[in-house]
Amino acid sequence: MAEEVVGVVGAGIVGLAVAREVTRRRPGTRVVVFEKEDRVAAHQTGHNSGVVHAGLYYPPGSLKARLCTRGGAMLREYCAERAIAYEACGKLVVAVTPAEVARLDALAGRAFANRVPGLRRVGPAEIREVEPHAAGLAGLHSPHTAITDFPGIARAFADDVAAAGGDVRFGFRVTGIAEGRRLVVSSPSDRVPVDRLIICAGIQSDLVSGLAGDAAAPRIVPFRGEYMRVRPPKAGLVRGMIYPVPDPRYPFLGVHFTRRVNGELEVGPNAVLATAREGYRRGDVSARDLAGIAAWPGMWRMAARHWRTGLKEMHGSVSKNAYMRAARRYVPEIGAADVARAGSGVRAQALDRDGSLVDDFRIHRLGAVTAVRNAPSPAATSSMAIAEYVADESGLA
Repeated sequence: MAEEVVGVVGAGIVGLAVAREVTRRRPGTRVVVFEKEDRVAAHQTGHNSGVVHAGLYYPPGSLKARLCTRGGAMLREYCAERAIAYEACGKLVVAVTPAEVARLDALAGRAFANRVPGLRRVGPAEIREVEPHAAGLAGLHSPHTAITDFPGIARAFADDVAAAGGDVRFGFRVTGIAEGRRLVVSSPSDRVPVDRLIICAGIQSDLVSGLAGDAAAPRIVPFRGEYMRVRPPKAGLVRGMIYPVPDPRYPFLGVHFTRRVNGELEVGPNAVLATAREGYRRGDVSARDLAGIAAWPGMWRMAARHWRTGLKEMHGSVSKNAYMRAARRYVPEIGAADVARAGSGVRAQALDRDGSLVDDFRIHRLGAVTAVRNAPSPAATSSMAIAEYVADESGLA
């Protein structure tokens, strides 16, 4: 009997978690991870804020709500087993206007429905007890929201896959997926037959899924998120994380203060339309990617609804003063002179044909192919639970 081969496209944290889960469920199955870069966690996994979310934001019953709660608990245990940095430094979501207080109350109802552990609503005095340099009218304190090293977790997942006899093929850019007696995954220089394929291609997920015959929607539109690093004299003013109350019209959480596991304090990210799918710098431009964005009707419908917000985000991108003006509402003592520009990430934002910003995880099954079409934050937090779900959906019991 021929050896069963399961292919996984993408060596980000979700793809590697899926590959690891397959090796755990199907001992003796050969797992091959196809990665176009020369390392794991090269894109979204290696460019995020390192936050292990507790489940505050997500509609009860949604995939995000279900998988974030389970995935966060699994990740905490895994980090303890593998001695990977993990710190439950806590998150404070702060309302600074009466309108934001009303939105905070709605958020609290959602978070309590999701059974976020230890969550409590706090007033101005209690805000100062949690974060002495924060300002606000009311807040939600989530003491178990944590920070970790997601690239380190991805490397550990890759080690687990290798230890189970799996293979991570670097420099393998998937350019074709052909269906016959077996699936054949092609790169410009190689062809690998597999029995099942799971696509976890992140920012390229719609393009790679299209090779397998999946629908065009949702299309991925890249948004660059830029960070500021707080200079050492004021880096100690925030103990954990301080977030604004999110705008319910958008899946982005707004510019916030986040402590990293290396001790640094960052501000961000914003959300600016990127000019390349992997455009981490303002000067990164891809004519092909721009043409793809412009050709998608949902892009123009989304722009017509939200152009004012887009202009505001662009202003914050070019002006450090404008960027920090919003952040100072929550920590008044940290201003533009106290920060330096740091790195950037790119969010793979899924956009439907009608211009709707897709928020929940979206996973498609196409016979022997399973495509993770939308896995934004909290995908890193949820990665191990997403892997269980994808394995179930793929029939890999």
